[in-house]
Amino acid sequence: MPQILSTKEANLFRQVIRDYEEKRYRAGLKAAEQILKRNPKHGDTMSMKALIMNAQGKTEEAFNLAKEALKVDFKSHICWHVYGILYRTNKNFEEAIKAYKTALRLEPESQQIQRDLAILQVQTRDYEGYVQSRFAMLKARPQLRQNWTALAIAYHLEGNLQEAERILTTYEKSVTVAPAKTDLENSEALLYKNTIIAEQGEIERALEHLEQDCKKCLDRLAVMELRARYLAELGRKEEAATAYRALIDRNSDHPDYYKRLVEVLGLTAADEAAKKAIFDEYAAKYPRSDAARRLPLDFLTGDQFRGAAKAYITLMFNKGVPSTFANLKHLYSDSYKKDTLPVLAEEYLKERKDSDAQASSDSSKGEGAALFFLAQHYNYHMSRDLTKALEYVEKAIELDPKSVDFQMTKARIFKHEGDIAKAAEAMDQARLLDTKDRYINTKAAKYQLRNNENEKALNTLGLFTRAETVGGPLADLIDMQAMWFLTEDGEAWQRRGNVALALKRYHTVFNIFDIWQEDQFDFHSFSLRKGQIRAYIDMIRWEDKLREHPFYFRAALDAVNLYLTMHDKPEGINGTNGAEGHGANGEDAAEKKKAAKKARKEAQKLEKEAAERAAKQNPNKAQKDKEEDVKKKDDDPNGLKLAATKDPLGDAMKFLEPLLQFSPKNIEGQIAGFEVYIRRKKYVLAAKCLKAAQALDKTHPKVQEQAETLQKTIGKVLGSLPSKVQEVLKAELA
Repeated sequence: MPQILSTKEANLFRQVIRDYEEKRYRAGLKAAEQILKRNPKHGDTMSMKALIMNAQGKTEEAFNLAKEALKVDFKSHICWHVYGILYRTNKNFEEAIKAYKTALRLEPESQQIQRDLAILQVQTRDYEGYVQSRFAMLKARPQLRQNWTALAIAYHLEGNLQEAERILTTYEKSVTVAPAKTDLENSEALLYKNTIIAEQGEIERALEHLEQDCKKCLDRLAVMELRARYLAELGRKEEAATAYRALIDRNSDHPDYYKRLVEVLGLTAADEAAKKAIFDEYAAKYPRSDAARRLPLDFLTGDQFRGAAKAYITLMFNKGVPSTFANLKHLYSDSYKKDTLPVLAEEYLKERKDSDAQASSDSSKGEGAALFFLAQHYNYHMSRDLTKALEYVEKAIELDPKSVDFQMTKARIFKHEGDIAKAAEAMDQARLLDTKDRYINTKAAKYQLRNNENEKALNTLGLFTRAETVGGPLADLIDMQAMWFLTEDGEAWQRRGNVALALKRYHTVFNIFDIWQEDQFDFHSFSLRKGQIRAYIDMIRWEDKLREHPFYFRAALDAVNLYLTMHDKPEGINGTNGAEGHGANGEDAAEKKKAAKKARKEAQKLEKEAAERAAKQNPNKAQKDKEEDVKKKDDDPNGLKLAATKDPLGDAMKFLEPLLQFSPKNIEGQIAGFEVYIRRKKYVLAAKCLKAAQALDKTHPKVQEQAETLQKTIGKVLGSLPSKVQEVLKAELA
């Protein structure tokens, strides 16, 4: 029999809930203990105390207390709800869903439990369960539009487009008062319904709905783009052309609008003159438009290209546009265009010299811009001549010694010459020309990392991080999720032989992607409240392919390759600091230990200084947040535990599985997959990776080497394998 609280204690219990929601954990814990002093077997209070303890980082104690609460009051929906929350915060979603469902059976009318269950179901992509939960929430409160919209979203995500449309239509018919013109939620719901109709392949009906029901929607650009697209798909080319012209008038620098206009007008590659006339029309109409002048260079050939390119780069050089080369380098796939552009730049310089043109007060314009273009041209991998590149960039620097762009290009040239130390030094000189520019600061730090100067790079980046951050610049960069830095820093530590810190950086990148995955929790409710449905659907689809991101692939591949090295050369790992010691004598190992110890002391010093600064700025906040920071404390800041792993191949799987699942077309991932699986004696999976790699590039030397390795390995062990595995392998190798 559960204990009953007095009125005073019941009010105190409600205060515990408020304290938890507002993150006043110490106050909440104190109030909970007051209740339990008189009612030691009150299950709901025990559960709330467990929830607060979990928020303070005492996960194991919290679970034990929550289980005790369930023993005391097994039929309390609060106890079961809290038990589910504990599992959810610890990422055991399956057990959390079970606990929520039990809580819901005990309290079927609880909207909070139902909402938490629904959010967890969509987070885990249990769309069938999500439909059921949203249907129950709609039955409970049919007067709320967001409940109707949420059910439509559930059906949409499940793949039942007809039912999703029917739900939205049913709500529209039930509305007796016309929504206001400024009603954003109604506007978004109409456009969402329109996209559902289009996804069903009913383009004609989608266009009709757009023109009738969405004509007053607030997102005018979306309406115009959808209308143009529908007209094009329906073959109504004249109307589509008019629609795309209206879009160009709205944004004359959007390249897709021009391309779509050319398509709907039915102009082919041979119709150069007709296509050029369209762009000339808009170049005259919108003199400041770059797209109207630049896009014709993609399809023009011969003298037509030469004339248009000359006009374009002359204009760009006169304006001193730094991105001129970046805008044109895609043309280098055409050898004629690649050869023509530098000739035009040389002609521009000669004409200015012959005309004895007065030098501009801005040296980045005119001659400086042309020299900068030529330096970039000869530095580019498709037209590389580093001697000429250095010659042109030196001339540009002579014109303007304080130009950051010119100095950066000089650093890039040194990098391509293979002199990383000189490149890092040159890039740092460029940084000193403008110490308030974050971009050049970042670039200088990146080059320092490429030169294995980790400490110096961190100090450079520290010029732009928050001084009050506890843990110094590194902690702030992790908080800001600067994955480029974490990856580069990890690779630099790996080159220096510090396995521990390299693994720590790669795992930090992995954790950032986990955070992005968890961040969805906030948007499942927020997007419905704000009516941002189309953006929400886009987010869900993007999250489903999250680990396709190049940042994940690069860090994951680095981690897998490092774990392979650890498996192959376990004696090369120094147990003291996690640094690789193979090929080094005792003095080198001692130096590495000393360097690692110095780095740890430096990190502790920075953390202490940052904490002192934070305490001086707001002593009350520092004291108040002390207990809340317990959970954030990293028990392995230097990655020593990661480097001490006894199963490097098992740890590699954490990175490898998403890599193979989401980037199957990347041959480097398949090669790494083969190497891991062949060592783990998973021969079928190794053969699968090899087959995928051969489909991508059969001539790749590593793929050929792996094919031979697999044949030799299978030849030795085939007889000892189960018959089914033998059959599969023979089929794969056939």
